Amino acid sequence: MSVPSTHPLSLHCRSLTQVIRSHSGSSNPQRDGSSPRPLMKPTPAFRHGPQPAPPPETVWLVIAVAQRKPSGAGWPRRLRAAINRCRAACPPLSSFFFLVLIFVVSSIFHCHQRLALVPGPWAYSARVVLVPKHLPAEGMFTINSKGRLGNQMGEYATLYALAKMNGRPAFIPASMHSALAPIFRISLPVLHSSTERGVRWQNYHLNDWMEERHRHIAGRYVRFTGYPCSWTFYHHLRPDILREFSLHEHVREEAQAFLRGLRVHGGRPRTFVGVHVRRGDYVHVMPKVWKGVVADRSYLQQAMDHFRAQFESPVFVVTSDDMAWCRANMEAAPGDVVFAGNGRQGSPGKDFALLVQCNHTIMTIGTFGFWAAYLAGGDAVYLANHTLPSSPFQVVFKPQAAFLPEWVGIDADLGHTRHKDP
Repeated sequence: MSVPSTHPLSLHCRSLTQVIRSHSGSSNPQRDGSSPRPLMKPTPAFRHGPQPAPPPETVWLVIAVAQRKPSGAGWPRRLRAAINRCRAACPPLSSFFFLVLIFVVSSIFHCHQRLALVPGPWAYSARVVLVPKHLPAEGMFTINSKGRLGNQMGEYATLYALAKMNGRPAFIPASMHSALAPIFRISLPVLHSSTERGVRWQNYHLNDWMEERHRHIAGRYVRFTGYPCSWTFYHHLRPDILREFSLHEHVREEAQAFLRGLRVHGGRPRTFVGVHVRRGDYVHVMPKVWKGVVADRSYLQQAMDHFRAQFESPVFVVTSDDMAWCRANMEAAPGDVVFAGNGRQGSPGKDFALLVQCNHTIMTIGTFGFWAAYLAGGDAVYLANHTLPSSPFQVVFKPQAAFLPEWVGIDADLGHTRHKDP
């Protein structure tokens, strides 16, 4: 016997079949990205008669729908998890700041290398020639930049004097500006290295003394070579040279502060004598190459006694590139010797400023001590006759052109050197 399609039982079975089919594909309707289907409730064909009980599946379907969460409800939890993963993967904040510091220091270092001709904020700005079209039409003078601080000061002063003497503009190499500008208020403009390489220079060699031929130098673009340092080039321009080599205020004040703090026998000294003891490579070069000697203990003792006899309670401010030797060989028992230098050849500004701020000078050998005495003024004592007459040094060095006539020379002890001289 067949059941009519409009029978209530038939309609209920058909509705239940559709519900089961709609959920048979997946237990989670949202897993495949589609929206949940609405549940189908059986609709009775007539209102009278007994109604069938609802199927038990409706219960678990309602529970399943109640457990679903709206889309995007868990984003705070996922955000916190992402932040925690990022913290675990990223380095600590201190490491980040350390890397930033390394980057800043590296940038400053490379900028300083690229802009080496730019002095510190305390230095005077220098005009820089960048391209050949800016070269003076009347020509110009420049000079090689060789040696340490004393050599470069001699080269600068010689260029300054000869350019004025011949009516030519003078330009210094960028390397010379880098060596002198942090210490002194120099004013000569800088010749950019790229332009310097592009000029066809006429090289002009200079001995270490002034000659008559230097007063009339031919040629438009002249570059001086050699190691000139003699006062005979520039002493007639002494006020200009003193101005060019005036210390920056912060350099001068640091030296002055140190000297003001010195005491001799409990009192503040009135006379300061700067002492420069050059040793270094000269300890080997002088006897082996130049048949000469460096200053010894006897010379320094005589030089200090010279000033002790002239001034009451002077203090001797010692600088050197070998401070250990000075402490072991210089008599400090009277309490008037101060070992003040740091001996750093790469940064000689502090030692030089101390010597220049003193009243008088004791020098040994080398241009560093010469310039300290020249700028300090006052009395100066130097090591005289420190090479044998047969020394090749006599060919390139004239004592009368190296030391001012008013300075006092004390002869060196050449005893050991004479025994080796054939």
